[in-house]
Amino acid sequence: MLFQGKVVIVTGAGKGIGKAIAMSYAEQGAKVVIADKMEHDVEETVQLLLQSDRECLGVTVDIRDPEAIKSLVKETVQKFGTIDILINNAGISFWKSPYDITLEEWDDVIHTNLRGSFLCSREAAKVMRQRGGGSIIHISSTRALMSEPHSEAYAASKGGILSLTHALAVSLGPDRITVNAISPGWIETGEYERLRELDHAQHPAGRVGHPEDIARACLYLTNPENDFITGVNLVVDGGMTRKMIYEE
Repeated sequence: MLFQGKVVIVTGAGKGIGKAIAMSYAEQGAKVVIADKMEHDVEETVQLLLQSDRECLGVTVDIRDPEAIKSLVKETVQKFGTIDILINNAGISFWKSPYDITLEEWDDVIHTNLRGSFLCSREAAKVMRQRGGGSIIHISSTRALMSEPHSEAYAASKGGILSLTHALAVSLGPDRITVNAISPGWIETGEYERLRELDHAQHPAGRVGHPEDIARACLYLTNPENDFITGVNLVVDGGMTRKMIYEE
């Protein structure tokens, strides 16, 4: 129980990767804050944790709203007294031609994925430095490194997160706060059994990823014994971005 008693905020924790991350920290004894903009998803995850006698707090929050982020941090400290770890997982995506995307749609992605991650980090870091340190993880994407058509807003936001990661690592280092990024590849959060053999074969690891693969990476990077690791981007993609694929 390496994280026994640690206080962990996970944004976008109502489902998918965020939910798996929250559940993994709870299994390791952490007190977990389930933050998501969908109230139903927050309640569902909280109930799962309570059924397992885990300490948790559910907060419905839209991280596009700076005041909502401050409220999230305040509620966490009021409930658990501090913040040890922040996982910035919340994000949105959609594919739309650069000729057609509206300014409002662009801003929505950037404000959620990039600005939201910065503001959450800043507010959590204010608490972390008072307690002598902490860990921040940004969930980026392999689409920060390679692209499909019509993914400009998402790619820009995730690329920005990588730059934000190493900048914050340098700025927050004196406060003993590590800041790292994880770039997931293909992580299936739906019906895994419906994937094709061709889908798995694209990966040198021989399979498409599970949300728990990302959760384990979070546990690794936030392990107190790994405090020499900061400012890195850990690509967790089964080797997919390293494999050259030619159509026959």
